[in-house]
Amino acid sequence: MAQTIKRGGKGVRRAAAARNTQRKVHTARQQTGSLIDSVMRWLPFSEETLHKIVMTAVLAIAAAIVWTVAVMANIPALASEQAALMVSDAGFKVSHLEVRGVNRMNELKIYERILGQNDRAMSTLDLGGLRDELNELPWVKDARVSRKLPDTLVIDIIERSPHAVLRKPDRMVLIDETGAELEPIKQDRAKGMLVLAGPGVGKRVEDLTHLLEAAPALKPQVAEAEWVGNRRWNLTFKTGQMLVLPEGDEKAASALLSFARMDGVNRLLGGKVAAFDMRAGDRIYMRVPGHADDVATEKLAVEQAKAEARREKANAAAEDQVEAQSAKKSDEG
Repeated sequence: MAQTIKRGGKGVRRAAAARNTQRKVHTARQQTGSLIDSVMRWLPFSEETLHKIVMTAVLAIAAAIVWTVAVMANIPALASEQAALMVSDAGFKVSHLEVRGVNRMNELKIYERILGQNDRAMSTLDLGGLRDELNELPWVKDARVSRKLPDTLVIDIIERSPHAVLRKPDRMVLIDETGAELEPIKQDRAKGMLVLAGPGVGKRVEDLTHLLEAAPALKPQVAEAEWVGNRRWNLTFKTGQMLVLPEGDEKAASALLSFARMDGVNRLLGGKVAAFDMRAGDRIYMRVPGHADDVATEKLAVEQAKAEARREKANAAAEDQVEAQSAKKSDEG
């Protein structure tokens, strides 16, 4: 029987090489599978979970790339602006302001600060920034800004309280208990309020409050306090009398308390003394208006009386001498 040999068939050597390659591939696959199986046995989750983790990581990386490209193309800003317009068109925009807690300050100052926000959507309002702007107003001690949907912005104000009047060279200014300046004030409106004077006194308001608390009975009687030389106080009472206090917080408080006790016993306020100087510590010096003139007048009167007495004595001596000479002439005759 004749055997047909096909042209182009594999030779013996090529067939053997192919079989050898298949064996190597099969062996490598077995080894790789064994290695992966070993790793999977050590992991605390299944192969399916691992597949999900890998897919999640791939999607996250892809999302980050997409977001980066979008940011570079300014797409988020455009989307945010479009969303704000949609919210505004739906009626969620600032159309009304509800201001609470305003008693003394000019409410228009608040509207001026918020007016630029009136055409903005509620979703884009920077409430923290608005609060910071309101806190810059002199009368505002604290502010709170909140939304009242759909179209109202609520402003809650805590006002500063007027405490005293600061006298400056060119004007008078209303201040609170911390020395914060509120607004200029006319002199007729300042009537009856505590007036502070002297360079740097605005920074010493709280110190003055502590000082006056040492003598509560005198506190309502103080009309003016002057900070002298950046070191001590002069207090002027409603009677117009002045009390000069020593340097130092403790010494000044002790002197004021001593003066209050003396006033309680001797009724110093309302008397003839114009000024009380307590800087010496162990004694008090008092100045009475016109006292120096009275002393000078009295001294002049005493000197005049003495001069008159000397003249009378001289005249008497001269008369005695004349009489003596006359008597002598009579005896000789």
